[in-house]
Amino acid sequence: MRAPGWGRLPPYRHGTLPPFPGWIAALGPGVVWMALAQGSGELIWWPYLIAKYGLAFLCLLIPACLLQFPLNYAIGSYTLLTGETIFQGFIRLNRVVAFLLWALMAISFLWFGSFASAGGTALAALTHFPPGWDARGQTLFWGYASIAIFFMALVFSRVVYTVVERFMEVIALVTLVGLVVACSHPTVAAQVPSFSRGLVIPSWPPLRPWDPTDATKLLTAITFAGLGGFWTLFYSYWLREKGVGMAKTMGRVEGLAGRQEAAFNVGVVPSEAPRSELARWRRFLAVDSGIGIVGNILTTLLTCLLAYAVLHPQGLLPDKYELAVVQSRFFEVSWGEAGRMLFLVVAAAFLCDTWMATADAVARIHTDCLMSFFPSVRRWSARRLYFACLVAGTVVTCLTMFFSEPGPLILLSAVIGFLGTVSFAPLFYFLNHRWLPRHVGPQMCPQRWAAAGLAVAGVAYAALAVAYLSLRH
Repeated sequence: MRAPGWGRLPPYRHGTLPPFPGWIAALGPGVVWMALAQGSGELIWWPYLIAKYGLAFLCLLIPACLLQFPLNYAIGSYTLLTGETIFQGFIRLNRVVAFLLWALMAISFLWFGSFASAGGTALAALTHFPPGWDARGQTLFWGYASIAIFFMALVFSRVVYTVVERFMEVIALVTLVGLVVACSHPTVAAQVPSFSRGLVIPSWPPLRPWDPTDATKLLTAITFAGLGGFWTLFYSYWLREKGVGMAKTMGRVEGLAGRQEAAFNVGVVPSEAPRSELARWRRFLAVDSGIGIVGNILTTLLTCLLAYAVLHPQGLLPDKYELAVVQSRFFEVSWGEAGRMLFLVVAAAFLCDTWMATADAVARIHTDCLMSFFPSVRRWSARRLYFACLVAGTVVTCLTMFFSEPGPLILLSAVIGFLGTVSFAPLFYFLNHRWLPRHVGPQMCPQRWAAAGLAVAGVAYAALAVAYLSLRH
């Protein structure tokens, strides 16, 4: 028999849509999405913009977050109906385009170790360890130490995704509770009325003149209002590992404490699906995506309120190796020195957990694409290839984080990721509303409102690209 060619996936198999297992068993990927988002735009760039320019750009926050919903729903719909990852869908749609996106994604994530070094800024300020080292040295020490801890947690787990989900749930809860408590301080609460007006009416012109070099930061804040760029594609991999819909049949990647070797699997599309069961899965997808979106909006608003009430009046801006240190003023207002220390611990956790979740997801994508593009690689188990990609990604990010401060590295990753974001909406439309109906009944595919949402998101991201180019000059 002739060997399958480069980037040629076997045809879909057929099966029956599994029954919805219940909300407690199914929910989880949306919380992971929310917790991962907390480590980028929420902690870093939106507070920076609010601290520097007041409420000038705050009205963009909620629309930027809501743009993520149609993208998440489209990603989830494909995985729900086929069990495949979104990159496998891209390959089926056009393997050359999919390969170019994979290459662009690989480049953009060479620098995600910068989130560990950003978390290291908090731990360095908290411990001043190792003694005698400068801020950069202490930051890198804690960044590398946190990478080592999270790497071991992934490797020695029984089911890798379970470790990621449980840890991210804790981080999301601790972060949300801590921010609510900090915002309850009278100094912060007094700014709520003016802050609320800023959500609708921009305060323009800002007290500080616009700095064109901040165009990249503004783009990053908008794109990362949630999980922008290639980060948004992670949602497909978490849904698959959770066993959502047809992904129930696809297997999971286990750590060294597990025993099963996951094999390469192609999609299984439902030959039949009771209307009531399909409706339950669709509701789940909307709710799970909504948890990530709404939770992300809430935490971002809270950090922006704190920045407006605490940082803006003092002209304090998070920058360089003090990305998390400056925001420790948030909690210091409420609880004094104990509050400052608590914030630094929390900030370190949800910046460093960004590295863990990203390292896991990026390794999954590389494993997925290697097996999908190159049939000869399929003689390896998915677990073995996943750990090879995880080790390689860890080594590369440990090297790249050494060469620059965390801020510029995160910005560079965002700009590269934005190039992919502009293409996602049309790709999701053709995948879910043109390609998929040929293989499953049209009544099973996403509804028209989902297509309309993709159109709005596509136009918005294209407009952002134009605005970014104009702001740079």
